[in-house]
Amino acid sequence: MTTSRNDAALIAVDWGTTNLRAYLLNAKGKILDHRSCPGGVMSVQDRNFEAPLLSVVGEWLAQAKLPLIAAGMIGSRQGWREAPYLPCPARIEVAAQQLTAVPFQDSQGQSHQLLIGAGVQCVDDSGLHDVMRGEETQLWGSDLSDGAVCILPGTHCKWAWMGKAGEIQKFRTYMTGELFALLTKHGILGRLMKPGQDDLAFKRGVLLGKNDSAHASHIIFSARTAGLMGTLAAESLSEYLSGILIGLEIGSSLKMTGALPEQIHLIGDDELCMRYAQALHAVDIQAVRSQSEATAGLWKLAQAAGCMKVSSP
Repeated sequence: MTTSRNDAALIAVDWGTTNLRAYLLNAKGKILDHRSCPGGVMSVQDRNFEAPLLSVVGEWLAQAKLPLIAAGMIGSRQGWREAPYLPCPARIEVAAQQLTAVPFQDSQGQSHQLLIGAGVQCVDDSGLHDVMRGEETQLWGSDLSDGAVCILPGTHCKWAWMGKAGEIQKFRTYMTGELFALLTKHGILGRLMKPGQDDLAFKRGVLLGKNDSAHASHIIFSARTAGLMGTLAAESLSEYLSGILIGLEIGSSLKMTGALPEQIHLIGDDELCMRYAQALHAVDIQAVRSQSEATAGLWKLAQAAGCMKVSSP
């Protein structure tokens, strides 16, 4: 990608469990260049976090001394340094005042610091705690309206309810992606399954999960008995199970709020968002695709903190 190095004002780092992605931004948030490596938090050896970071941003730092800001699991207890959690309702202006600075040196001995954004936490009516790290920057970067409901599909899917000016009012995490992987790859349910696509089986699972969420483990087992009894083909079983798990999310959120909105915003991977859009359509909810990169939220966070490099006149 062609870059205008003189315009560089910020290095934004999306540092998760499995990957490290870095973006060179100008003062308006435009991406000038980007780099990545499989240097996620869980793969760093001997807590040498400088190594993967410098492998992707070292060239940029050699050309200009730029501020660095990061979000994601790098601020977790397993990360470089644990950053605090902001309580809901969480505003980006408050997050900008609670950045965690981590000093480090490049290969030339020059000193730098990585500013790590805080995560977000909330407590539900039952007293259960929930947390997110990284997704908050996607939410803040998406310019969602007051009252918007948003889903960020993934291994740990997030449902978020937004307030004024991008405030995160509350959210819930569902381990849908991880459960699907565990049940199909390491459990007995996967023994009868074969690869295939079946939209009707998926919809059937969604409706069952939504309407019978109080009996989650029982209806999940039906992904085995449906195969044993021949009511679903082997090629339909994984679709059916996927529908059940997403339907359970929808049913849980319905019980939490008493009513589901007419539309829900989807942020994230295209394929996963299409699957959730299909599930929402099955229960008569409109899915709205909201484009948001972590860079947009990180740029807004850096702007609010006043830490971006200002170009000389």
